Amino acid sequence: MEKTVKIKEVKPVTHDVKQFIVEKPSGYEFTPGHATEVSINKEKWKDEKRPFTFTSLNDDDYLEFTIKIYPEHDGVTEQLGKLEPGDELIIRDTWGAIEYKGPGYIIAGGAGITPYIAMLRKLKKENKLEGMKLFYSNKTDKDIILKEELDAMLGAHATYVITDQDDTRFTNAYIDKDFLKKHIKDFDEKFYVCGPPKMTEEIGETLENLGANADAVTLDDQ
Repeated sequence: MEKTVKIKEVKPVTHDVKQFIVEKPSGYEFTPGHATEVSINKEKWKDEKRPFTFTSLNDDDYLEFTIKIYPEHDGVTEQLGKLEPGDELIIRDTWGAIEYKGPGYIIAGGAGITPYIAMLRKLKKENKLEGMKLFYSNKTDKDIILKEELDAMLGAHATYVITDQDDTRFTNAYIDKDFLKKHIKDFDEKFYVCGPPKMTEEIGETLENLGANADAVTLDDQ
């Protein structure tokens, strides 16, 4: 299934992340945490599909994508960064590995936070955020996506981990075995992990080595 949808609004989120508010086709549904393949409705780009997660809620009357733009890659996200209201995207069926299975730890890196935005928004709406905790890794302070909203939802349960900025206002560290042992008391909890493929794989293996149940570790690459 392919649907052509018009962009209604483009909003900057950080220095290299934008939110795209687009039309929602009638009857189009998704699960928070799921994604669709998106392409740009222009001659050269129609078949260049990329997976992006919905950050809107299923009952919103629009679709929202929160996308990191890579201008140096000379590809789809560079082109997305040039789009304006009135331009069109092509979206397809929805799919995804990440969905809410109970309270636990979200471990995200960079744009890997995006599958959890809709999930957390839905939990907030249903007053079910209790028990959710976040470790969110970025290179620098300015890379943190939607920090104010995450703070409003999670408060002290949101921990920002910065890897490449010595004068960070947050925790200067890597999310590795020592970090996880220091910050997590109970590895019987559920874990949701999403980030760059190498990070996701390493954290998944580390969690299992520390006693987490493989069924409770939901992984996705971003």
